[in-house]
Amino acid sequence: PIIVVVSAMGKTTNALEGIYHHFIKTMPGAEEKIQELQDYHFDIAKNLFPEKAPVFSKINALFDEIRHHISQKPSMDRDFEYDKLVSYGELLSTLIVSEYIGSQNLPVEYTDIREVIKTDSTFREARIEWEITTALARKTFTRENCIYLTQGFIGSTLSNLTTTLGREGSDYTAAILAYVLDANAVTIWKDVPGILNADPRWFPQAVKIDEISYMEAIELAYYGAQVIHPKTIKPLQNKNIRLYVKPFGAPMESGTVIHDIQGDLALPPVYIRKENQVLISIQPRDFSFIAEDNISEIFARLAKYRIKVNLMQNSAISFSIVCDNDESRIFYFIGELKNQFLVKYNQKLELYTIRHYTSEANEMITGGREILLQQRSRRTSRFVLR
Repeated sequence: PIIVVVSAMGKTTNALEGIYHHFIKTMPGAEEKIQELQDYHFDIAKNLFPEKAPVFSKINALFDEIRHHISQKPSMDRDFEYDKLVSYGELLSTLIVSEYIGSQNLPVEYTDIREVIKTDSTFREARIEWEITTALARKTFTRENCIYLTQGFIGSTLSNLTTTLGREGSDYTAAILAYVLDANAVTIWKDVPGILNADPRWFPQAVKIDEISYMEAIELAYYGAQVIHPKTIKPLQNKNIRLYVKPFGAPMESGTVIHDIQGDLALPPVYIRKENQVLISIQPRDFSFIAEDNISEIFARLAKYRIKVNLMQNSAISFSIVCDNDESRIFYFIGELKNQFLVKYNQKLELYTIRHYTSEANEMITGGREILLQQRSRRTSRFVLR
């Protein structure tokens, strides 16, 4: 069978995050945002279906659920609330797509992925329960010559609470299903020609890379390349399943293939940019060395607030980290550290990573900018810039 994994449409996830923030902060204006999102999905459906098609009442039903949810008092578990609300993006998109494929008399079967992919209760970054997921997937996706259509990004706990797999997690969903079903290949359809050596929105000279190894792909995803979810590569590499990244506007184009490659490929410099970064510098109050016990204290708090470190560096008396500026988590993290350490921080920074760098590539990125921190290894240079 063919399994089609669908993500939310357009900027729906961002819009639902906005509704979520209004909800947990009990701010006015949530209804206006919900109505905007409902109108957006109705406009898409109007271009695909006749006026009185059943899909419209089904869209209304999902938005009724959203309105009912935000009419309640939010629970103390903010991440649980996030997953409950933001998952509606995928439920809406798969509803519209499956109804449309069915209207074209194609053999499509809609599957709620929450009945297949089971996870722990780490909301927003759920971990897969592999044995249970494998058994459920092999029981569910059994019909030959059938198109199964399902959601990316979401799953559920064993008690059927909705979870999400991390931002941009639809690629990961496809990799999970490929792994548990021993697929021949996975194809990710994007609005770019394949994997480029930079984001064309800020680097117009970006060029397509025809092929890369699993190792290179996981490095790029780790550093923040947005074409691939960071967790996507491992299950594919473990079973040597090829991953194709292709443009949906030109399906016959070759795109990029990620597969097992022995030896090094000659790759151009690859530029990865992360915005809205915060650089936090931590040192003991008594001017003592930064030692293992200090670092373990810092990492315990990073784990407590589920803050991902994008870069770290230490000197004799200072330990510096760079991370996404998730203001609520960072605020509490720094507040706790100040009880024990001297803490300084800089916000509104950019982190650039250049794989396969050259001196010209480094100069192009850093020229005329203030460098707050830099690191270089044999193949990778990294710069924190203001």
